Parts: sequence; structure tokens; C-alpha cells
Amino acid sequence: MSFQAYLDNIQAKTGKTPEEFIALAKQKGFAENGSLKPGVKAGNIVAWLKSEFELGHGHAMAIVALLKGKRS
Repeated sequence: MSFQAYLDNIQAKTGKTPEEFIALAKQKGFAENGSLKPGVKAGNIVAWLKSEFELGHGHAMAIVALLKGKRS
């Protein structure tokens, strides 16, 4: 599955765009200036996405990659 397909599936499941996830991560203190904050562990983000949005591990890791700067 391509990275874009992961993002499309996440949006279909949650109704949230990648940009909205970046904004939510910023509100949670996981991101700043559009990217992952230094020292933030992927496991913390994955746990948040699994509990709040019921995402699976692979889809949650796609959001982590997005926060690390991956765009395509």
C-alpha cells in the first residue's frame, strides 16, 4: 500500500485530513512548526491514535511519518 493510500484510508475512517492530524498533534504537544517535536516517541503518538481514533499500528505509523515530514 502506498503512503497516499494509507492517508486516504485514514481520512475515510476518521474524517480527518492529514493537515488536521498535524494540527491535533500540535494541540497534544507532539508537534510544532508542522513536524514532530524533538524527543517525542512514536509509541506515544501511536497509543494516542489507537485509543482516540481506533487506528491500527500501520495507519498510526503513517501519521508518525507525516509528522516527521513525509509528504508523498
